[in-house]
Amino acid sequence: MSVPSAHHRQRVVVVGSGFAGFETARGVSRRLRRAEHPAEVVLVSPNDYMLYTPLLPDVAGGLIDPRYVAVPLANELPDVSLRPGCVDRVDLATRTLHVSDCAPGDREMSWDRLVLTPGSVTKLMGVPGVAEHARGLKTVAEALYLREHFLHQLQLAEYEADPRDRRARRTVVVVGASYAGTELIAQLHALAEDHARQRGQGPAQARFVLLDLADRVMPEVGEKLSDLALESLRERGIEVRLGTSLEELSAQEATLTDGDVIGTRTVAWVTGVTGAPMLETLGLPLENGRLVVDSHLAVPGHPDVFAAGDAAAVPDLASTHTQQITPPTAQHAVRQGKAAARNVAASLGVGSRRRYKHHDLGLVVDLGPGYAVANPLGLKLSGWPAKVAARGYHLGALPRAANRWSIALAWAAEATSDRPLSRLGLVSAQESDFRASEGIGD
Repeated sequence: MSVPSAHHRQRVVVVGSGFAGFETARGVSRRLRRAEHPAEVVLVSPNDYMLYTPLLPDVAGGLIDPRYVAVPLANELPDVSLRPGCVDRVDLATRTLHVSDCAPGDREMSWDRLVLTPGSVTKLMGVPGVAEHARGLKTVAEALYLREHFLHQLQLAEYEADPRDRRARRTVVVVGASYAGTELIAQLHALAEDHARQRGQGPAQARFVLLDLADRVMPEVGEKLSDLALESLRERGIEVRLGTSLEELSAQEATLTDGDVIGTRTVAWVTGVTGAPMLETLGLPLENGRLVVDSHLAVPGHPDVFAAGDAAAVPDLASTHTQQITPPTAQHAVRQGKAAARNVAASLGVGSRRRYKHHDLGLVVDLGPGYAVANPLGLKLSGWPAKVAARGYHLGALPRAANRWSIALAWAAEATSDRPLSRLGLVSAQESDFRASEGIGD
């Protein structure tokens, strides 16, 4: 068992407060506390909350207050030292890291165990105009801006004299038909329908276009549920264009890869993710922008450095394909955080380590009022049974009771009252762009 000397208190530093970082910090601190181990656990993050990203489409649709999807670290990690700031440099040889935007005494920090969980950012793929005119769905700022910007466009369209501009203001283009993009367009559609009803307008005033180069929506849920989701979207008038993506974007229109040009003022880019930019500064092997780790989530050649979540290329031991890595999902990030906590504690002499191997629990996809698809434990559900499964899963996955109650009440209010349509001006266009919100793009 590794026992620290009397002159040095060992320190575990976790970088990032997403699913993986949150679970790692919580798990390590609990294991060390139970073993009465004196090591300190430090969490470094620019945010003082863990963001429950699967519900950001509900935030963008105005269904849920953004506070409800932010789990305060101070409440849930009482035994963890929280340090605000961004890690911009790591020295593996001296076991130190540099933190910016922090208290002066925290700019240089030493570590004995380092866990890298900085998460991921949106892949921009070099499409002209995307960085300037589109928004992602990785942060609260992006979700809030999409809601308030689109709501403003709907309001302006009521008094727009030019019919082409009126149509463009009421048009939303979402690029990416995975579960995040599909949930987003369903929620924005519900927002537009509520706006039209509350303003006494006829239905189908707004136009919604969902694009993806794939041959089906949400291939993650399997062919049957994918087909049901596609049918549900098209029944609501949402245009789904498969095998098609965005060629170029301006402030006024979107040019598609099939040559079509769509007038629009609202474009969401939800096409996929890559590891956080700070990973590129480490000088360590990357796979698809993610840090290469072994099955124990340790970095090869650096047994005191671990990584998990979207930032890590974790071997998928449950896959039948060789050299397969786990996809960047919240489900994996949570479980990998717990596995990393166990293995970090084991490296300090507390407990035994274990390889990360998962059992697929399935996916749940909420597709707006009255509909969802889900395949929990392989059971294929659609409609209201899937809606119950989806919302039940999210309530169970949230780690704080106050957040669970608030979200449950918000969902209950959906059935008994109108969706709020006020704009509060909380996020500007500059604060929500990719550079300011996610730290990417030029």
